[in-house]
Amino acid sequence: MTTGFFWDERCFWHGGGNYAGMLPVGGLVQPLDGGLPESPETKRRLKNLIEVTGLARELDLRGADMATRDDLLRVHPAHYLDEFKSLSDAGGGELGRRTPFGPGGYEIATLSAGLAKASLAAVLKGEVTNAYALSRPPGHHCLPDYPNGFCLLNNISIAIEAARDAGLAPRFAVLDWDVHHGNGTEAVFYDRDDVLTVSLHQDRNYPMDTGGFADRGRGAGTGYNLNIPLPPGTGHQGYLAAMDRLALPAIRAFAPDVLIIACGYDAGANDPLGRMLATADTFGQMTKQVMDLAGDICDGRLLMVHEGGYSETYVPFCAHRVLEVMSGSQISAPDPFGDVFPLRQPDAGFDAYLDGVIGAMEKTLNQ
Repeated sequence: MTTGFFWDERCFWHGGGNYAGMLPVGGLVQPLDGGLPESPETKRRLKNLIEVTGLARELDLRGADMATRDDLLRVHPAHYLDEFKSLSDAGGGELGRRTPFGPGGYEIATLSAGLAKASLAAVLKGEVTNAYALSRPPGHHCLPDYPNGFCLLNNISIAIEAARDAGLAPRFAVLDWDVHHGNGTEAVFYDRDDVLTVSLHQDRNYPMDTGGFADRGRGAGTGYNLNIPLPPGTGHQGYLAAMDRLALPAIRAFAPDVLIIACGYDAGANDPLGRMLATADTFGQMTKQVMDLAGDICDGRLLMVHEGGYSETYVPFCAHRVLEVMSGSQISAPDPFGDVFPLRQPDAGFDAYLDGVIGAMEKTLNQ
């Protein structure tokens, strides 16, 4: 088994602006280091951690070229790309909602998309068994013509369209387990039946006006979008149950040629932008679930594209666990919160309530 790990130092150079948390502070209070909560440190520390533990030596570390303009135009209109490039060349700014960037932001975003594109191609060509793209800035909130939620280009959509154009695969499934709804990826493929989009997220977290269970696609895409909104506090067992009973059966029925995970870690128990109580073990077990499914339906072709996750102390350990499982490595990075976060999981009363929430969605899907 060979696991590709696609990364580039320049993706860590993307910067936000004068933000504290989610809102601009206008000089009133000290902004976060690096601007937005979407700082380079969560991802840089992941790269550092796999070097320190030695896991990096068991991975196939690769870089990638920037996505080309033709790659971008398959998803984003020319006027959007032109405005983005012009503002980037002028020193940076903000195009949408909570998407500030500095000089060279356009080139860094195209490199982030290029990592997703190259990693998907490597999986589909059989160069690696599976792959992980350490893309930054993230992409799953970016609509074709409107960036939001720290996302400037829709990395996964660009990768899918490039792979399709190259004749590498006709059917794709995207499972988004970021704590926030994958509204951008949903929007790109909402009218289509060749890409299944599944989003497992905290209900009404971000964006607050998207991600409803009733939103199943439109036209030819009806039935090919599945939102699984879960209540705050869902926790470890709740995530595994939602995967087993809702997400995985939908993907199995669709039978894609490759399974792509929009791999955010902001469902982690101490993440500042989520309230879901997931642990490193949660992410490890979900990875095992999707690897088993990919092995059954698409010859193990699996790609993880890094999305959100804002705890500098925890994201590296969650992602390390994912890479351990993907690569079959015996190298581990013990969860520093392994004795604490299991004690914060929901009680039996909440579990019963959550079983009802999942059961109601399950009943509707089975009708």
